[in-house]
Amino acid sequence: MVVAVPATRTRRPRRPVERTTDDVLTLAGSGVSAVSVCWLLFARFTDGVGWFGFLLCTFAVFLAIFYVVTAEHHGTLVAADRVATAVVVCGAVALLVPLTWLIGYVVAKGLPTLRPNFFFDDQRGVTPLMPASAGGGSHAIVGTIEQVGLALSWSLPLGLLAAVFLNESRSKWRRPVRIFVDAMSGIPSVVAGLFIFAVLILPFAKHYTVFSFNGLMASLALAMIMLPTITQTITVVLRLVPDGLREASLALGSSRVRTVWSVVLPTARTGMTTAVVLGIARAVGETAPLLFTAFGYDLMNPNPTSGAQDSLPLFVFKNVRKPDISAVDRGFAGAFVLMLIVLALFGLARYIGRDRSKQSSNRRRVPRLSSLQERFQR
Repeated sequence: MVVAVPATRTRRPRRPVERTTDDVLTLAGSGVSAVSVCWLLFARFTDGVGWFGFLLCTFAVFLAIFYVVTAEHHGTLVAADRVATAVVVCGAVALLVPLTWLIGYVVAKGLPTLRPNFFFDDQRGVTPLMPASAGGGSHAIVGTIEQVGLALSWSLPLGLLAAVFLNESRSKWRRPVRIFVDAMSGIPSVVAGLFIFAVLILPFAKHYTVFSFNGLMASLALAMIMLPTITQTITVVLRLVPDGLREASLALGSSRVRTVWSVVLPTARTGMTTAVVLGIARAVGETAPLLFTAFGYDLMNPNPTSGAQDSLPLFVFKNVRKPDISAVDRGFAGAFVLMLIVLALFGLARYIGRDRSKQSSNRRRVPRLSSLQERFQR
C-alpha cells in the first residue's frame, strides 16, 4: 500500500530589499482591509472613537494584516522588514505633512506683504493705520545676524574643545563633562534667558552698560542653547573617523595634538559644518530668551553692546500679538524672511563644508590629459 505524501511547497529565499508587483498589491490590499474592518467595527457596532482613534486603530490593524500576509508568502524576515519600512515611511509622512503645511502657510501669508523696503527700513514713524507694507524689519534682520553670529563665536570653539576632550582624551573628567552636556541639552530656552538675566543683567546693569539689555546678553543666552547641540553633534562625528587614521599618524611620530589638528578635524570637516548648521537652527528662532536679554527695539541699533536690540523672532512675536491686521501681516513677512535667512545660512554652511577631494583630483587630471595631447601632437 502506497501512501501519498503531500507535496511541500518550497519557498525561494528572498532578500528584504526585493520588491515586486505582488508586494504593492499586498500593501494596498492590507490597507483596504484595515479600513474596511475598522469602519465596520466603529461605524456599525459602536458610537465611534473619533477620527484620531480611528486612524490609530486602522494603522495597527493594517500592520497586523500586512505582517501576516507577507510572512505567509515570503517569510518572517521579509515581513518584519516590510512592517518596519511601513512604520518609518508613515512616521516621515506624519511629520512632513504638518511641516509642509506650516511652511506653505507662512509663505502664503508673508510673501504678499513683503516689499524691498522691508530689508532697508525700520519701524520709525509706523502707525497702526498704515498698511502692512509700511516700514520694514532691517533692524530685526541686523539684530538676528549679530546675535546669532556672536553666539556662534562663543559656542563653536567651546563645543569643539569639549567634543575633542570627550572623544580624544582619556581623562577621568570625561564622564562628568558628558553628563553636564547632556543636562544642558534638556534645559528649556527660557531658562537660559532667565539665567543671563539673573546672573549678569540684574547685578551689574546699574554699574556697567555692557551688562544691560543688549544684543551681547542675548548672544550669551543663545550660546547656552547652541553649545550642547554643537558639542554632541561634533562628538558623534569624531567617533566616525576611522581609528586607522589616528594610528597611522601616531605611528609616523606625530603627537596626539598634531594628530587631532591635522588628521581628525580635517576628516570630520563636513560633519562639523552640519553641527554648526544644527546649532544655528536650534537658536535662530528662539524668542523666550531674548525677552529677558535683548528686550526688543523698533529702531535700528547696530551696536550689540549698547542699548536694547531687536531680532526677527521678537519682531514676529510682537507684531503677531497686535490687534491691527497690518501688524499681523508684517509679522508674517518677518517670519518668511527668517526662513529665507535660515535657508541661506544652511546653503552657505554646506558650501563651505563641501568635499573638495573630487575637485582636487579633477584638477590634477586635467594637466595630465593636456600634456598627453601635446605629446601626441608633437
